[in-house]
Amino acid sequence: MKDAALNNAHFTYLIILAMLLWGGGWSALKILTIDMPMDVIIFWRFFIMALSFLPILFLVQEPICINRSNLRYITGSSVLNIAFMIFSFLGVKYGLAGSGGVIITTLSPVMTFLLVALIFKNKLRPQQYFGLFLGIVGGFIMLELNHLELFMNGSNIYFLLCAIIWAGVTILSQYSHKHIHPIHYSFFISVAATFAAFAYSFVMQSDLSIVFDQGVVFWIAMIYLAVLGQSVATTIFFIASGKLGSEKTSSFMFLVPLFALLIAFLVLDEPIELHILLGGAISLVAVLFINKKNLFKKI
Repeated sequence: MKDAALNNAHFTYLIILAMLLWGGGWSALKILTIDMPMDVIIFWRFFIMALSFLPILFLVQEPICINRSNLRYITGSSVLNIAFMIFSFLGVKYGLAGSGGVIITTLSPVMTFLLVALIFKNKLRPQQYFGLFLGIVGGFIMLELNHLELFMNGSNIYFLLCAIIWAGVTILSQYSHKHIHPIHYSFFISVAATFAAFAYSFVMQSDLSIVFDQGVVFWIAMIYLAVLGQSVATTIFFIASGKLGSEKTSSFMFLVPLFALLIAFLVLDEPIELHILLGGAISLVAVLFINKKNLFKKI
């Protein structure tokens, strides 16, 4: 009994580390947007991510199976992941990394719930209606929709698009787990996205080699984003989910926006804006109410 509790404590520390790595990814992306073109960053991010999954695949030692059933999920998620990367790049380039981390990670669960409810016509409980209302209020405050002109011309519109896109990624991921191992799924998404990004760069005649002229800070940010903030954090998350249970593991997701804000403050010296704190807190409470019921019960 004591050994089991100690083992759970170890996985708890690991899942907190994964949330920290995810939260820091927004600051790493901000650093990368300073001098580099978007298509160059997208290619190298997915290429390095794909390479970093190779030793993980060896450690997992699960048989790899690709068929028509799981290929459509991989293709769909690859398209959505590229779209997410494009809008997150634009949002972080012209806005605050910490704000993007809070807006996207708190609104995505609300958007996911809304999409599932609409697509599968789930009957909602009263507390879920209340949670949805709180999510809308929190999003309104964070996105500063009272200043519509600023919203349409600023970075928040990109963050909102990211939240909607990631909701689609979440739904596809839930489906895909019935057909393919999560680690294999993430690996093949990165491979497909790498080829797509390379094809686009080739057509646009982008010079992908310009990254080799960059300094140490650039490569630390790139490796962090592609390896630590994605491959390592994702692997830890899936392993911890199997040991601690998906419900308990998902509750740690609430740490991501907090870490995103703190790391952006410490690394980039970004201000912590009051409307982001208030709206983010309201949206987190909204997710608590929404998750009273299993979103994917019918999926």
